[in-house]
Amino acid sequence: MKNLLLTLLIFTCSTTMLMAQEQPKKVVFIILDGISYDVISHVNTPHIDRIAQEGGFTKAYVGGERGGYSETPTISAVGYNSLLTGTWVNKHNVFGNDIRRPNYNYWTIFRLLKEERPDAKLAIFSTWLDNRTKLLGEGLEETNQLELDYSFDGFEIDTIAFPHDAEKRYIFEIDEKVSKEAARYIAQEGPDLSWVYLEYPDDMGHRYGDSPQLYQAVEEADRQTGLIYDAVLERIAMGEDWLIVVTTDHGRQPTTGLHHGGQSDREREIWISTNAKSLNKHFQSDSVAIVDILPTMIRHLEINPTESQLNEMDGVALTGEISLRHPKVIRNQNDITFQWEFLGQDDEDIQIWVAIGNQFRTTGQNDNFRHLSTVKGRLGELSLPIEDFDQEQFKAILIGKHNRVNKWLVKQKTND
Repeated sequence: MKNLLLTLLIFTCSTTMLMAQEQPKKVVFIILDGISYDVISHVNTPHIDRIAQEGGFTKAYVGGERGGYSETPTISAVGYNSLLTGTWVNKHNVFGNDIRRPNYNYWTIFRLLKEERPDAKLAIFSTWLDNRTKLLGEGLEETNQLELDYSFDGFEIDTIAFPHDAEKRYIFEIDEKVSKEAARYIAQEGPDLSWVYLEYPDDMGHRYGDSPQLYQAVEEADRQTGLIYDAVLERIAMGEDWLIVVTTDHGRQPTTGLHHGGQSDREREIWISTNAKSLNKHFQSDSVAIVDILPTMIRHLEINPTESQLNEMDGVALTGEISLRHPKVIRNQNDITFQWEFLGQDDEDIQIWVAIGNQFRTTGQNDNFRHLSTVKGRLGELSLPIEDFDQEQFKAILIGKHNRVNKWLVKQKTND
């Protein structure tokens, strides 16, 4: 009997360890259009809240560096692409909802996963067809003919099933269809990476501004999010490791909430709710950005981008250890100063590299970085003589043990 019990104990422990080792990692991110931080804080959102109870909730921002080279319009498709690529508009080149000339040299999370793991299953559930055909660039030569395994979108152009009405109720009906299908497909198929996009709150904001109609639309979007989260919980119960991230793409105009696109605090302020574990000091700060979602998903999915791709990402992961954030490059009269906020261990080094030109943005090819210096991270800055730099514009990479950050030095415009 003792031998039998010992055998059963060993079998149970071995099975448990095997399940833990083989736990598939999955991601779903949900964009609820046009819900500013103050609105989400005001409205009752029990489902977004219960996701946060498993991980966390934080204020965040869109819009890049206000007044800097990365200043980014607070417009829907622009925000989506900042999330998808982990870069600001100076790189991904989507300046508006017409999505004229995306720079596909900056890969989306979908392409990063598919190129590394061709068997990964990708899905999108969206009101906008352009999210798949233009932002993700499905089937295009520039994206190496990226192909999704399942797409449920394009209903905004189906005026028979969804007659367009002035109150935009048809958008609500589309969001209902999209969210229910996302919940069904995730529960039954468990794709490795899914994007769900719901539009209706932004439409109510544009039509009514800060109003009961907007608040009700947010409550409906929260309910729809709950359907999807319930499906995720079903997959988690099956032994899968799911990261869910819920966010928005921009805030709202300060006085009325009717519009967006500018750089006011309210238009820039967004939020993130996630079930992620191991949330770090950066997540718990007041400086989280939408571009931080991409490196967070990369960590969860255990993707390994190339060094040149990592050099271009403007965000830092919200989970796990990070070494540094908030890089600055300052041109003084006699020197160039590199600054960073250090979050690593006291004995950790920071390497500083620079490249003249920008091959990656124009051709997708590696830039020729040269190593300038290695310095203790705790110092937080390094100044070097200005004569060491023969160009007025360059790209800098600061590399720590756990992550890297980048900053451009861009010649300031003059009135001459």
